[in-house]
Amino acid sequence: MKILIIGGSGFLGTELVRRATAAGWETAATYCSRPGSATGASWHRLDLRSPGHIDEVLAAVAPGAVINATSGGSDWEVTADGSIRMAMAAARRGCRLVHVSSDAVFSGSRIHYDETCLPDPVTPYGAAKASAETAVRLLAPSAAVARTSLIIGHGGSDGSDGSDGSDGSDGSVHERLVHALAAGTHDGVLFTDDVRCPVHVEDLASALLELAVSDRAGMFHLAGADALSRHELGVLIARRDGLDAGRLPVGRRSDTLMPGALDVRLDSRATQEHVRTRLRGAGEFLRVH
Repeated sequence: MKILIIGGSGFLGTELVRRATAAGWETAATYCSRPGSATGASWHRLDLRSPGHIDEVLAAVAPGAVINATSGGSDWEVTADGSIRMAMAAARRGCRLVHVSSDAVFSGSRIHYDETCLPDPVTPYGAAKASAETAVRLLAPSAAVARTSLIIGHGGSDGSDGSDGSDGSDGSVHERLVHALAAGTHDGVLFTDDVRCPVHVEDLASALLELAVSDRAGMFHLAGADALSRHELGVLIARRDGLDAGRLPVGRRSDTLMPGALDVRLDSRATQEHVRTRLRGAGEFLRVH
């Protein structure tokens, strides 16, 4: 198998590269500003805003499968248009495409969302993601689109930012935020009314690679089994990492003017019937041993 990881220098991309190379696959990965730290892959600079650049990379790599794990946040030209250009290019070359989307495509109005639910975003990022996944399904009908939630790893130590937890090979943005809040080096709070279904980066990467080698098409949900508020998640991270959870500031998102859904719970049960990887809940993968 020859696979290309778009966004290979990011948090999720780094794990995808690590697993693909460990499996003995011929692996290529892209980066925007600097190559990732994962070894065993060939690295290619890629600007998703340039259609010609996308074609050049695909021609150079000639992959059998592409996983688009990049995230440009609310930058429409990257997150929406770039993903659409990638889908068009992959379809022209007959590449298997797995496109990573987000629970940000939902408003939270119904709380529980399965794979049949249509997007109704309320933020610019959610709108860009919704546009991308809709276009991917139209332009590349054989592609797999995988929505996920907050991505968690094995710990973080600083407060630098990332996009939806998927950018930054030095760890999950959510874990880094907890460390920074506990250390008092970052202003902010963890909301008690902002609920998601966190997933471990290892589980997510494993499931995405399963989809890459399958011929399954359509929508898939790859989120953890537990629904937690951001504060509940922060407490679990703090306890695992030996931090004082009592130092984590608490607030309510509904008391702020911040846009975005409050309670979005991806139902992954239908997808779980088709992938061998078990999508653990945060209560399990953050358990203190």
